[in-house]
Amino acid sequence: MIGQLLVGLIALLHVYILVLEMFLWDKPAGLKAFGNSLEKAKLTKILAQNQGLYNGFLAAGLLWSLCAPESYALPLANFFLGCVLVAGIYGGLTASKKIIYIQAVPALIALIAVNFF
Repeated sequence: MIGQLLVGLIALLHVYILVLEMFLWDKPAGLKAFGNSLEKAKLTKILAQNQGLYNGFLAAGLLWSLCAPESYALPLANFFLGCVLVAGIYGGLTASKKIIYIQAVPALIALIAVNFF
């Protein structure tokens, strides 16, 4: 139950990231969230929308794991949480350290919860 709750929260986080990157990138909320100037946001908007789409796929997979039959719900959750974990680590090493705390650490906690609790 705790694991499923964490998976759901991480899915919602990735829906939120999708919205920020795809629709609000060059708006005040997106500028503030990512610390961009309007000029930089306009130059990188297409790249951000692509990133947002990928975050949407992560959210969809995590939500799928919550709705899937029990026989493959855990493998789905493990796969998509693993993807979030790797993306969070990579983003933390290449873009911003805070991504590790926003994305990677919650995914690791959820992985532990779905497998051991």
